Amino acid sequence: MQTPWVSTANALERVCARAWPPVVARPLGEWLLRAADGYTGRANSALAVGDPGTGLAEALAEVVAFSHEQGIPPAVQAVLGGPVDSALPARGWKVNLDHPKGAEVSVLTSPLPGAADTAAEVAQTPPPGWFELITGGEPTPAQRAVLTGGTVGFASISRGGELIGAARGSVVDGHLHIGVLQVRADHRGKGHAKDLLGALDAWAAGRGAITRVLQVAVHNARALALYGSLGYTESHRYRYWVPA
Repeated sequence: MQTPWVSTANALERVCARAWPPVVARPLGEWLLRAADGYTGRANSALAVGDPGTGLAEALAEVVAFSHEQGIPPAVQAVLGGPVDSALPARGWKVNLDHPKGAEVSVLTSPLPGAADTAAEVAQTPPPGWFELITGGEPTPAQRAVLTGGTVGFASISRGGELIGAARGSVVDGHLHIGVLQVRADHRGKGHAKDLLGALDAWAAGRGAITRVLQVAVHNARALALYGSLGYTESHRYRYWVPA
């Protein structure tokens, strides 16, 4: 039987997974196998929450087979301290310390605040330059698919006709999920990130959201400080695992 903590963490993980949809998704019991041509760990790992409907060894073999089929490295995303996370070392898996964004991630939540003045705008389609700022260049088909999937708002800030900040929000079951946030390096430290997030708060409130949730690597001190100043607190953490 799951503890209330594990049940809450699992429910939030499923919300986040729906807000950040992969290109290919395949259920394995309550687990979800995901692939998106390598774009982000969240969309290219097995979300290992709940019961996979089979033994752990068999489930991990399914993860490996699916990953090979999709041409991505096998990976599992498991709630830190949860039953899967605790059992993986004995199955020959290790924490993926080489993950480019960090192997351990904090999941932060907060109530959705009231409306605030903001210089950012939110559109139903990405404005010119939005993809390029977020992906660092012309987006791949997989990047476009992940970033545009679901009920999505595309926040942006422009100065002098040039886009300097961008963010993505998605509404799932009353939650505003913040998927990406980027401000050009030469415009940071001026409150643009808060403007982008505030605009998404207002946009999501109009679509029935009452809670905010996001995922950030535990080593990203700057981002954690920003979100902490906006009232976010940690719900739980997860880690990426790979076969040893």
